[in-house]
Amino acid sequence: MGLTSMAVLLLAIAAAVALFALTIWLWPRLGKKNVGSVLARVGMMLATQVSLFAAIGLWANQSFGFYGSWADLFGQVKDEGVVVDHSASGKRVQVVKTQAVKVPRGNVPRVGGKIEKINIAGPESKINSPAYVYLPPEYFQPEYANRKFPASVALTGYPGTAEALVKGLDYPVRAHKLAKQKKMQPTILVMMRPTVAPPRDTECIDIPNGPQTETFFVKDLRKAISQQYRVGDKAANWGIIGDSTGGYCALKFAMRHPEAYGAAASLSGYYKAPQDATTGNLFGGSKQLENENDLLWRLKNKDMPPVSLLVTSSKKGEHNYKDTLKFIESVKAPARVSSIILDTGGHNFNTWRRELNPTLQWMGSRLSA
Repeated sequence: MGLTSMAVLLLAIAAAVALFALTIWLWPRLGKKNVGSVLARVGMMLATQVSLFAAIGLWANQSFGFYGSWADLFGQVKDEGVVVDHSASGKRVQVVKTQAVKVPRGNVPRVGGKIEKINIAGPESKINSPAYVYLPPEYFQPEYANRKFPASVALTGYPGTAEALVKGLDYPVRAHKLAKQKKMQPTILVMMRPTVAPPRDTECIDIPNGPQTETFFVKDLRKAISQQYRVGDKAANWGIIGDSTGGYCALKFAMRHPEAYGAAASLSGYYKAPQDATTGNLFGGSKQLENENDLLWRLKNKDMPPVSLLVTSSKKGEHNYKDTLKFIESVKAPARVSSIILDTGGHNFNTWRRELNPTLQWMGSRLSA
């Protein structure tokens, strides 16, 4: 039986109830003051608690889609995704594959590159936020001294930490190795979380009378990085990748601001901003603003800009699967859409690790220096 099947959940609930009832029934019989009775009581308590936590965990997994299978839960699924390019009608027209990479070592910038922690101050948005910037080794090599590099912003989900992009998903390591293997061009990575006004989840929106997160990412961030590093300032020089909330933000920035980002990749992203206790009132009562930030609504009601988009999901384990297929089918020229659809994979780091190498390779093919 599969991890996400209702039968497994019902079985876990039944086991928890049965063990609880059995514990109540046997407890008086195990009241003797000897080692055997004490160990039996401890064992019954532990078994009941484990079964209860297992039932709660299975219910939470079904509700939020953290893992798609038992193999996914135990980290046994390692095969990488495949990028499929689609025509405007949603048909598959090309397949691009990539190989797994190992971790490179070295602390000499001209050999291994360099990671800098910076603080980005936004004069227009009035937002300040930290970021990690990965500079590829070519950035420090004499033959590239007069060259400007493409840049890709990498975003976490909510709440997330920028450190997770460096250590958990290994963005710099992967970019370094793929560039060394000539599978992507040397690219500057700007790694951060979309929560630039913590603890509020702004969903990357310019909130009326609130944080101007969208302005920060499409104007302030690009200007600050272009002034500090050798990065082009055109949309063709800039891409953005995100997982979960970061994926929604990435797609939205490219679709709403094609003058800022020419390519966007969404790993397990959704297509409409939720509103809950963490977000508060995002739209100030404006239905127009809400629609403008609904990506499926935009596909139906707005002309598409000439941007490249990549979306990912899993047939089993991801809650965005149906909406992802709908998104792919709805994209119109001159936009281009590609996808990575795994057979199984939940809303977790293991899934995104399987998708990240082909995503970086795809992004490298869409940006110009």
